[in-house]
Amino acid sequence: MKLCILGGGGFRTPFVWQALLRDAGTPRVDRVSLYDTDATRLQTMRSILTAQAADFPDAPTLETSTDLDPALDGSDFVFAAIRVGGVRGRQCDEHVALDRGVLGQETTGPGGLAYALRTLPVMIDIARRIRERAPQAYLLNFTNPAGIITEALQTELGDRVVGICDTPSEMGRRIAGILGHDHTAITMDYAGLNHLGWMRKIIVGGRDVLPDLLADDALLSQLEESEIFGADWLRTLGMIPNEYLYYYYFQREAVQRIRNSGPTRGDFLARTQQEFYTAAAEAAAPAVVWQRAVDEREASYMAEAKGGTQGAPAGTHDAATDPSQLGYAGVALAVMRAISRNEPASAILNVRNNDTIPALPPDAVVEVPTTVDGTGIHPSNVTQPGLHQIGLMQQVKEVERHVIAAAREHSARQALLAFALHPLVDSVQVAADLLAGYRAAIPEVAAVFDRS
Repeated sequence: MKLCILGGGGFRTPFVWQALLRDAGTPRVDRVSLYDTDATRLQTMRSILTAQAADFPDAPTLETSTDLDPALDGSDFVFAAIRVGGVRGRQCDEHVALDRGVLGQETTGPGGLAYALRTLPVMIDIARRIRERAPQAYLLNFTNPAGIITEALQTELGDRVVGICDTPSEMGRRIAGILGHDHTAITMDYAGLNHLGWMRKIIVGGRDVLPDLLADDALLSQLEESEIFGADWLRTLGMIPNEYLYYYYFQREAVQRIRNSGPTRGDFLARTQQEFYTAAAEAAAPAVVWQRAVDEREASYMAEAKGGTQGAPAGTHDAATDPSQLGYAGVALAVMRAISRNEPASAILNVRNNDTIPALPPDAVVEVPTTVDGTGIHPSNVTQPGLHQIGLMQQVKEVERHVIAAAREHSARQALLAFALHPLVDSVQVAADLLAGYRAAIPEVAAVFDRS
């Protein structure tokens, strides 16, 4: 089978590659095509992957290309992990918002809308080219904001598009581990949108064990979300929110901490990514340089939520011991195995709602437990969310639909509605200022509205 990785020169490609190297099943991916617009990064990444494959004589054939169509040709699966506007765009996403006193974050709030605006036209074009060059391929979308991008692409490719974010499934794995249960034997009751969801139950042997965690101070203190939200708030909710809900439940504190911390996450990544690619291109052992960079990035993940600053460790981040197996790459490989080998797998994925959450439109993309097998992708039934969850989900989903319409129609009116209706933007005037600021700061955003 052939796998095409879009954004193949990106930092996370080795996670996917490691997962493929360790896959011994049949059929398996035996051909990998890396596509990127940056030839230098592609060459650097190729050297890292080649080093990682040294002990795997049956490693997949590796190809690189800066030409999209041949990279796509004949693909059975396509992974999309691109960043339109690069890390500089991410810095602008953050600073334009922070300069106006509202949240500046990559996927949540106005920064996520700016990111979506410039990414949607590119990804929609890619989806149409997949339809032409690899019509049988499944598109596994990692490109953020994952829920918005996945929903837009389903218009082009239907249910052959699935959005992948490892955060919810990883949360369930960590909770199971803290409670001493096998994470493969749990059933998760989780519902929401991407970066906006809640773990309501963890079922083991027919019993919900989440109350056991919430009732035990020592156990709860081991959970990263307890550090982010505080044990009292988790107990008040009676559930565990996705970590990105920190920006909703503690909006003022988040904005203040980010503004006080100096460099934003984007600033930190701009510096460290440049250092990494420079060092890796010159290193005799580029895979070692990559691993050091991984460790540095993970150490300050969501630093603002933990009272830290970018570039300095901010508490503990419960990343998977082996991200290529238990992180998003592991989730992606499980989806591929399920489809190609009819080996049923379960994960929390971004999929078409249908009637899973009746309060949302059937064609909305939601993030819920999902079973995947040789016949396709099947959302599971979930307990219906409570009113506060539904209200927030409906408002954010409305925002997402306006931003998709803005990108498709090149409509500043639709974009203003998206910014003004977002729950993290507190004024129509601020929304107008945000839109103007992003158009001025990010050429790829301006281009959305400059098209005839």
